[in-house]
Amino acid sequence: MFVGHYGPSFAIRAVRPELPLWLTFVAAQLVDVAWALLVLAGVEKVRIVPGITAANPLDLYYMPYTHGLVMSLAWALAAGVICKSLFNWPRWSLAWWLAGAVFSHWLLDLLVHRPDLPLYGDAAKVGLGLWNIPPAALALEVMALFGGLWLYLRRTTARSAVGRYGPAVFVVTMLVIQVATSAGPPPPSTAALAWSALGAYFGFALVAGWIDAQRSSDALP
Repeated sequence: MFVGHYGPSFAIRAVRPELPLWLTFVAAQLVDVAWALLVLAGVEKVRIVPGITAANPLDLYYMPYTHGLVMSLAWALAAGVICKSLFNWPRWSLAWWLAGAVFSHWLLDLLVHRPDLPLYGDAAKVGLGLWNIPPAALALEVMALFGGLWLYLRRTTARSAVGRYGPAVFVVTMLVIQVATSAGPPPPSTAALAWSALGAYFGFALVAGWIDAQRSSDALP
């Protein structure tokens, strides 16, 4: 799961307009941002094994600090608490919605990963394995992404040409990048994988923030 994670980002931004889209974009990929940093630090482990799944060559064999169920809940709680204090939110409800964006990552990963998601520590690994059925995995990504986008567009209105056409161009571009990455050669190294992932996560968040600033939350619910 890659661009499908941004479906909840769009949906949560639509429901709670106080949460900027760039922030929900970062939240939805927070555990993967942490994963990439820990891979670069040598703490969490991944191998590039072509053919390990039909959709990608990643053997995610050790990631107890980011992709475990218990740790994902901890990341979600920490993100909500920290952001409430950092942004001085008057209500806890915003923190819980942001935490939901963070935890949505694990729930969507559960559908596509092979059994490499630990429930606790590095034990009791689960995953329903849709990555081994690429059309189904891609369909899930498309439904999640465009479902969230539909709700976002319904709850907001454009204030400029960027706001009107930008969201559709943006998500189609993300989807094209996803398909091209899946169809292309495997990454040359785990470090290259981690750096490219970080670039994509923060690049997408920046573009999302720019487009979101060109829309207002005054559409009818």
